[in-house]
Amino acid sequence: MPAVRLSDHASFWNEGFKAVMITGSAFYRNPHYHQVTDTMNILDYPFMAELVKRLVRFLVQHR
Repeated sequence: MPAVRLSDHASFWNEGFKAVMITGSAFYRNPHYHQVTDTMNILDYPFMAELVKRLVRFLVQHR
């Protein structure tokens, strides 16, 4: 996925640092992504909370 390199973490990769990108692929799903209309009121907070819970569970199980 070339679009993965669009994220802020790519600059760390370029310098040899390990970095992980965790994405909900917003740039494919959200027409407001990085636009002036990309405001807090359009975010899906329940979705984000569930994502964090599952991510924590995954990280605990795979450390």
